[in-house]
Amino acid sequence: MKLYKTSRGIVVAQDNDHFLLQNEDWDTFVNDDGLYAKMLKVANGNQSQSGLLENGILAPIGKQEIWAAGVTYYRSKVGRQEESKTSGGGDFYARVYEAERPELFFKSPAYRAVGPGDKVRIRKDSSWDVPEPELTLVITSSGKIVGYTIGNDMSSRSIEGENPLYLPQAKCYDKSAAIGPCIFVTDKPLPEDTSISLEIYRRVKVFEGRTGINQIKRSFKELVAYLFKETTFPHGSLLMTGTGIVPPNDFTLQKNDEIRIAIDSIGTLINFVE
Repeated sequence: MKLYKTSRGIVVAQDNDHFLLQNEDWDTFVNDDGLYAKMLKVANGNQSQSGLLENGILAPIGKQEIWAAGVTYYRSKVGRQEESKTSGGGDFYARVYEAERPELFFKSPAYRAVGPGDKVRIRKDSSWDVPEPELTLVITSSGKIVGYTIGNDMSSRSIEGENPLYLPQAKCYDKSAAIGPCIFVTDKPLPEDTSISLEIYRRVKVFEGRTGINQIKRSFKELVAYLFKETTFPHGSLLMTGTGIVPPNDFTLQKNDEIRIAIDSIGTLINFVE
C-alpha cells in the first residue's frame, strides 16, 4: 500500500483504490508501529474516491528529520575517493566503508526539503553538483521501519572534495533534499532485487544509471540502530541509505535539468534544478 500527503489530506492507496483521511494528523498517523495494519483497516472500511491525487502531492514529511548514510555502496566509496584525492582525504572514505560504525549525518528538516515536481537547488559557490538517488527508510520514534520512500540527496562534490570536513556545507542547504512521491508501506522486507534508477534530462537524456539495494553493504536495521543509539526522534525520522549511482566526473547539474529517480514498488520522484 502507499501513503500520500496531499493538499486535501492524507490519502491511502491500495492498488487502484484511494481513500481520503481529512481529519488525521500526518505526524500521528505515520509515527505508528502498526501503520500497515492501520492502513489496511482504512482501505477495508472506507469508500474509494477518484481524483484524490490530481491537485498536488506534497513531500511525505511533517515534523520528522531527514538523516542520511554515506559510503554504503562500493561505487560511492570509489566516487568519494576520486573527488577527494587531490585534498588527501580519499583514504577517509575507504576507512568508513570498512569500519564497524557507519557514516550518518543530518540532512534536512522538513522546511528545507521539497516534494515531487518541486525544484531542488545547486549551491552558487559550488562548481560540481550531482543528485544522489537513495532508498529512504521511514522510521517510527521507537526505531521500527514502517515504510520506504525515494530520496534525492543533492551533493556539492566540489565542496566535499576540497575537504571532507566540509560535508555539512556540501549536503545541507535550502532545497538540497527531495523526497516522495509517497511512502510505500508493507509488512514484508523489500525484495533483494529492488532496483533504483536515475535519469537526468537536459531537453534530451544526458545521464542514466541503475543499481539495486542488494549492493548496499550495511543492513537497514544496522543503520537504524546506530541512528537511534544516542538520539531520540519524537515524531520519527527518515533515513536516506546512500547512493550506488555516481555520474562521471565530467558531469555536473545545470539549471532546468530534470531529475527522475525511480525505485521498484514506490514510484518515480521527479524534480527540476532551480
